Amino acid sequence: MHAISIGAVSRETGIKVPTIRYYEDIGLLPAPDRTESNRRTYDAQSIQRLRFIRHARDLGFEVEAIRQLLDLSDQPDRSCAEVDVIARAHLSEIDDKIARLTALRSEVKRMVEEGEHGRVAQCRVIEVLGDHAGCLHERH
Repeated sequence: MHAISIGAVSRETGIKVPTIRYYEDIGLLPAPDRTESNRRTYDAQSIQRLRFIRHARDLGFEVEAIRQLLDLSDQPDRSCAEVDVIARAHLSEIDDKIARLTALRSEVKRMVEEGEHGRVAQCRVIEVLGDHAGCLHERH
């Protein structure tokens, strides 16, 4: 595959040009070759790496976890155990977020359902928002 401009890479991967530059700046993507006029050019391997990064970001992985996963993917003969550890940690974070969102949903639903739906002075939503002690959950 021949050298591809950053704009074409952006269109190909769905990643905005400033984000591609950011990934280079933080070391997720190696510095690309440059033309004589100092324009960035990319190859198929860079595009594949950007697709990997985008998919990992879409799945909610943080930049540092993606960095570790990329490093591991560059060593195909290594055990998958470290990859599993990273993925399991992320899964645990997702489960924690779901639990917090479930608690949040139940609190807001309860506030709305218990409300007087009359005047603001008797509004349950305003009352609970003003005093966390009125919540069922300590953390949400």
